[in-house]
Amino acid sequence: MITAEQSEQLRAWFAERLPVDIYESLVSVTVDREEITVVGTIPATESAKAFRERTREQRIDVAREAEELYRRKVAWGVRVGEETTLFTHLAVPVMTRLRQSERQVLDTLVAAGVARSRADALAWCVRLVGRNTDAWLTELRDSLDKVRQVRAQGPDAPDSMKSESE
Repeated sequence: MITAEQSEQLRAWFAERLPVDIYESLVSVTVDREEITVVGTIPATESAKAFRERTREQRIDVAREAEELYRRKVAWGVRVGEETTLFTHLAVPVMTRLRQSERQVLDTLVAAGVARSRADALAWCVRLVGRNTDAWLTELRDSLDKVRQVRAQGPDAPDSMKSESE
């Protein structure tokens, strides 16, 4: 997970490199260990498909530079009104160990036709939790940033060792 400061730096990096006519505004730049997802608004008169075709070469150029620099794949998306459409984003396998009662939850979702497989059922559960606990997850992420800041000021921080030896 990256800090809020690193996230802002990444957003600024993309904002500087994206041609002016790509998006009306940059909505979000989201990052995890594998992928950076860039989403911006487009005019209501333009379809996601038309945007994708019109901006392909420009987005590829920026993505290549970002992938080399940040060692992550870049996915793109657009927002028109309240609807967001993502292009070629990753679906990354995640290994987990579940107890029988947890597997039964996934199997129930599959049997009910909510999901096609256990993997789909698990993704559905994660989306549901994320949607229902968004404020809590945001607070938790902010707390992690604060922990990193405090840890960086501790006795093992590079700057604190420097002042002791001077």
